[in-house]
Amino acid sequence: MSRPQERLQPPADVIIDTRPLWRILAGHTYRPVVLLAGLLAFLALRAMEPPAGLTAAGQSALAIFALCLVYWVTNVIPLMVTSLLAMVLLPTTGVLSGNAAVFFILGAFILAASLMKCGLSTRIAIAVLRRFGHTPRTLLLSLYLMNAFMAFFMSEHAVAAMTFPITVEIARVLRLRPERSNYARALFLALAWGSSIGGIATLLGGGRAPLALGMLHESSGQSYSFAEWTLAAWPLVAVLLVAGWTVILRFFPIDVASVRDADAVIEEKALRMGRPSAQERAIGLVMLGTLAAWIVGGEEFGLATIALAGVTVLFVLDIVGWRDVEQYVNWGVLLMYGGAIALGAALNRSGAAAWLAKILLSQWGHSPAAVIALLSAISIVLTEVMSNSAVVALLLPVALGISQQFGIDPRAMAPAIALPAGLAFTLPVGTPGNAIAYSSGYLRLRDMLVPGSILVVIAWAAFNLVAVYYWPLIGITLAVPRG
Repeated sequence: MSRPQERLQPPADVIIDTRPLWRILAGHTYRPVVLLAGLLAFLALRAMEPPAGLTAAGQSALAIFALCLVYWVTNVIPLMVTSLLAMVLLPTTGVLSGNAAVFFILGAFILAASLMKCGLSTRIAIAVLRRFGHTPRTLLLSLYLMNAFMAFFMSEHAVAAMTFPITVEIARVLRLRPERSNYARALFLALAWGSSIGGIATLLGGGRAPLALGMLHESSGQSYSFAEWTLAAWPLVAVLLVAGWTVILRFFPIDVASVRDADAVIEEKALRMGRPSAQERAIGLVMLGTLAAWIVGGEEFGLATIALAGVTVLFVLDIVGWRDVEQYVNWGVLLMYGGAIALGAALNRSGAAAWLAKILLSQWGHSPAAVIALLSAISIVLTEVMSNSAVVALLLPVALGISQQFGIDPRAMAPAIALPAGLAFTLPVGTPGNAIAYSSGYLRLRDMLVPGSILVVIAWAAFNLVAVYYWPLIGITLAVPRG
């Protein structure tokens, strides 16, 4: 008799909401209503006539404060995201102008973290390998170009870390022998070099380019748009991708006949991931929209403003949560960038950078091209043994001082230091990508040192040719324009 009654009971994991209907509806409408209320408060204060004694800038600041106050008190979005929203609004309202490199880096970190957290970046990697990697050569080339392409849009370090487990699994399935298999060495060099080369192509590949732009802006008031930086870097990227591929094949000829076992592993991973989720699609759309805004409106609205706007959209639409991404944000790196920018500005304004420049290069600065060649060589050598962002922080203030002493356009100095600082190919300590590849156990130190040294020489020569002959064609002149 008890069995029919038991069947009428709801499952244990089903929770019945017994609240009144009005409370349920209020719970569902609370968030959009509060978001709208804060926005209306902001717009109302911006539109009203300024009271006597209050400037337009002060009125805009009060409007932003009112919006943030509503969101902070109600906690309708995370407190940190509300602060980011304030950083988006301050430059656009003319209340605050100045260096925004740190906030651009923060926005780029969070956008990249969203791609990794939802699995969209891994899905892209698997799809590329599944589509193109059916022979030993095409699998190697696919891995190489995929790492380079993904480093166009996210930190090269994150790209290397993300594709490393896939590469290790491919090497294990193919039973490649550590430190003996040419194909294994080629795979891991392709991972490291592809990430590094792709990382210099845009402002998103690492923190050194935004850091350089921040220091340049503090010193001279000049900067680059997203498209201008990419336009300046792309010939060097194209040359290095061809050169890197040639060096890899020259030193490590392919010694496996088939990669069918790897095909099976990649296919299994693709099937296990299933169809793209709604979250993946939404994050992908926000990322594409942010990239388009950087290219089209980066100069007008500011790269940092657009980056933080993209991040704010992710949180306001509840696509990701703060806990999903905060572990990926290196707060120490952000503090380092802010300190380096402030220090660079102090060195320039105090005249210390110019003094150092005169001492260091007075005997070699016979022409702008000679100065650029020497600075790029120092940058490439230093980046093999220290952080590439630290190289920018160390050298760029001196380089900007040199520009004053030797009549070089300060605007040319940012890429002259930042691009070579990303070209570490020889030592594991040169970049996290190199360290990750070396940690696999499939590479010996000399496997990186000898071919990497050749690629470094090619990179230095190619960079200087690009700087002297190509940059003037796109408006980046080495000498200060006259008149």
